[in-house]
Amino acid sequence: MSEPLRLMAVLAHPDDETLGFGGSLARYSAEGVETHVLTATRGQRGRFGDGTTHPGPDALGLIREAELRAAARELGAHDVRFLDYMDGDVDKVDPRDAVANIAAHLRRVRPQVVVTFAPDGAYGHPDHVAICQFATAAIVAAAMPGPDGAAAHAVSKLYYMVSNTKSWETYQGVFKRLVSKVDGVEREGVPWPDWEITTVVDTSNQWPRVWRAVQCHQSQIAIYARLGELTDEQQVTLWGTQRFYRALSLVNGGRAKESDLFEGVRAK
Repeated sequence: MSEPLRLMAVLAHPDDETLGFGGSLARYSAEGVETHVLTATRGQRGRFGDGTTHPGPDALGLIREAELRAAARELGAHDVRFLDYMDGDVDKVDPRDAVANIAAHLRRVRPQVVVTFAPDGAYGHPDHVAICQFATAAIVAAAMPGPDGAAAHAVSKLYYMVSNTKSWETYQGVFKRLVSKVDGVEREGVPWPDWEITTVVDTSNQWPRVWRAVQCHQSQIAIYARLGELTDEQQVTLWGTQRFYRALSLVNGGRAKESDLFEGVRAK
């Protein structure tokens, strides 16, 4: 009997699972793949509503955790777990602790495929950059037995989510100019050239589920309000294709464009 297919998304904040990876999580859960979401923080320091009030980091963390769990249900996720780090401080945690925590979840779930942010963190967000580094290192660590005796697990494929010029312009046109100011330097996302993108996944049938998941994040809805004005065609443009860079694969390679994150993993 072949091993059940499992996908794990290793992310930084509530709403990353929807705005970043929602189409793929919805597609693969609909196909019967067991999808898991591991999130570093509860978004405790994020914007709340229209920005005129804030319930405090602890209260907002509870709100956003509930929103993430509701969104994950819409996307068909099997499980949601948290690393319990503070929003905005992921790059300040002990790297050995973060890598060990993620590796423990990899050994527990035993996914064949892991997805996370690209090394640039999409638009330079330090939490996104850090979770990419930690998730990548954790895949190496998980291939060895855990200190608690947990069996080693070798992840077959690691993907970084990326955008090309058209998808990045569409995304920013709907939301805003996405920038992150770090150490006095303004960081902004840079689209990947098409030739560098290894994998293009069709998620066009999943946009209604992604939109329902977006609406679960009510504490952030002021940021997403414009989404409600989009036509069905525009929704498909926004959510209908997801692009990835295949950072690691034990099962395939070459320059032929993939259309499936599980290419080389699925039983023949």
